[in-house]
Amino acid sequence: MTIAIIKAIKAINPSAEVSVNAEDFEQITWLNGTAVISKADIQAKQTELQAAYDALEYSRKREKEYPSIVDQLDDIYHNGIDGWKATIKVTKDKYPKG
Repeated sequence: MTIAIIKAIKAINPSAEVSVNAEDFEQITWLNGTAVISKADIQAKQTELQAAYDALEYSRKREKEYPSIVDQLDDIYHNGIDGWKATIKVTKDKYPKG
């Protein structure tokens, strides 16, 4: 995923009123007196937001592979907390943090 220009602008100034055409820095229209944010500042924010997004990739992968909550509760009921921890550890080990 690439961080969109508008997302970076809104991260810098949540109340910004702006129109962005086709992710083109030359096609940003600042509306209703919104202060212009420099291209360099927007790009820096995009880089910052991208790094934050990328740092959580392990979490997104884990979420897809964890059993459903219903299945996890059933695992706890039948195998206890230690059994559940063993089940979850497989995914945690497959996708370690950073």
